[in-house]
Amino acid sequence: MAKDREGKDFDRKLEEMGIRIKDENTRKVRGEVFDEETLLALYRLVHRKKISAIGGSISTGKEANVFIGEREGAPVAIKIYRIRNANFKAMAEYILGDPRFASVRRSRKEIVFTWTKKEFANLRRAREAGVPVPEPYAFERNILIMEFIGEGDIPAQQIRSVGLSDPATAYRAVVDEIKRLYQEARLVHGDLSEYNILWQDKPYIIDMGQAVTRDHPNAGTFLIRDIRNVNRFFSALCEVEDEEALMREVTGGAIKRLGDRDR
Repeated sequence: MAKDREGKDFDRKLEEMGIRIKDENTRKVRGEVFDEETLLALYRLVHRKKISAIGGSISTGKEANVFIGEREGAPVAIKIYRIRNANFKAMAEYILGDPRFASVRRSRKEIVFTWTKKEFANLRRAREAGVPVPEPYAFERNILIMEFIGEGDIPAQQIRSVGLSDPATAYRAVVDEIKRLYQEARLVHGDLSEYNILWQDKPYIIDMGQAVTRDHPNAGTFLIRDIRNVNRFFSALCEVEDEEALMREVTGGAIKRLGDRDR
C-alpha cells in the first residue's frame, strides 16, 4: 500500500509538471532514478519545451537509464544519470584530466552534472565532424535529451546482437569512425566496445560521456583500448587488422607503437 501511494504521488508530480507517462514500464523504474534533483531537471526541460512525455526504458546501465520520450510528437532518447549510485571515481578519471572541465568541483553531484554536460559537448563535437552519433538536443543537471536511433518506437540494436550480413565491411566502417572521431573531432571514445555501437544500416557510436580530447594525458591509452575491444569483437566474425597498424592509421602516425604516448 505504501508503494502504491508513493507511486501515485510520483505520478501526480509528473502530471503537475506537464509530463505525460506513456506506459507502465516507466513506473517500474522510477525509484531508481527519479529523485528530487531529477524531478527538478525534468521540470526545467518541460518548461523549455524539450520534452513532453516519458515512456519505457530503452536500456539500463551501471551509471544511467535511457528512456524513450517525446518532443513535438517525435521520439527522443532521455538519458538520466543516477546521482546517488554513480561511480564517482571512474567518472572523475575521464573528467579531471580534460582541459575543458578543469575547474569542476570534485563533489559527486558536480561530477555527475559535469559528466552530462560533457556528453552533450562530445556528441555535438562528434556530430559536427560527421561521426554518426545521436544528435544532442538539450541537457539539464543529470538529464540528456538526444536523438532516438531506431525505427518507430523500436530502438536500434547493439552491434553484438545483430546478425551482420557482411562483418568485414561493418568492421571497416567502425574503424573508419574511430579514425574520423580522432582526426576530425579530435576525440577518443575511451570505452568503445560492442555494447555502445548501435547498428542500423551503419554503426552509430553512443555513450560519449567518457570521451576525451586528444590532449588528455590518457588519450593514447584509451585509444589503444578502443581498438583492442573492436578487434576482439570482430575477430570472431572476420579477419581483423594489426593493432599497431590501426594505431598508425587512426592517428596519422602520431602514435606509431602501442607503448607510445599520444601527442
